[in-house]
Amino acid sequence: MNPVHKFWLLDALDVLLVAVLFYRLLVGVKGTRSAQMFVGLLVLVIVSAAARFLGLIAVDYIATNLRTVWLITFVILFQPELRHALAQFGRTPFFRSFLRVDEYGVLGEVVRAAEGLSASHHGGLIVIERNEGLRNFVETGTRLDARVKAALIETLFTPNSPLHDGAMIIRGDQVVAAGCILPLSQNPRIASALGTRHRAAIGISEETDAVALCISEHSGAISLAWRGVLLERLDEGKLRSELSRMLRVSAEEEGHRAQAGSELPEPLAHPASRAGGDDSQA
Repeated sequence: MNPVHKFWLLDALDVLLVAVLFYRLLVGVKGTRSAQMFVGLLVLVIVSAAARFLGLIAVDYIATNLRTVWLITFVILFQPELRHALAQFGRTPFFRSFLRVDEYGVLGEVVRAAEGLSASHHGGLIVIERNEGLRNFVETGTRLDARVKAALIETLFTPNSPLHDGAMIIRGDQVVAAGCILPLSQNPRIASALGTRHRAAIGISEETDAVALCISEHSGAISLAWRGVLLERLDEGKLRSELSRMLRVSAEEEGHRAQAGSELPEPLAHPASRAGGDDSQA
């Protein structure tokens, strides 16, 4: 038996791609209402094959005529799952390098949420992923995969809500998880008056290149931690400009500057806001 292509590697690749597509489809419909529809569609295919094999003319005729609309039926039935699968495929690191997330829209939602939490004196800790992945920290919390919205952020950090303790992690335009546990900074130079939430913000910024935004419960002060440096008492304009500047710095730029022996510009200095004992949760 000769292979379909001259090179058997192409046949193996063909089978592998088809297997991956079917696997992703099965994973996508697992546990959803579409799983039952998928089973029903599979039964129709089996009945069609059996009718042709057994010579059941009437059944084979119906199945043959339905075959022309199966593709359209498939798209209609599994439209939500297909849309979700394509969205997930587009969020892979390879394709995300070609796409630019609406950074300013996301920053606007984060800034509005921070202002709202500050006004109501609700504590919050928001971590924005940059170039280094935060998967280890995401797995310590509750997975959400929701679109970044100010109302969602404020709701999650409302006192006594199930996920108000811990940190929220944002990747691109998605709130990946909430209630995440972060490492606390062990820097002895940090003022003892700073609470656990601020230490966690500094800690994650020391271990990764992420930007951490912290809102104090008692004073309502908004702080930013990046590369181990804490900026405190930020107003809306300064918060927006600093976040935009920090997120624009790419991994390549940081690497080039490190090789050249020059440091990245440090965040602008702001008056310290030592809200002692107000942030007991990370």
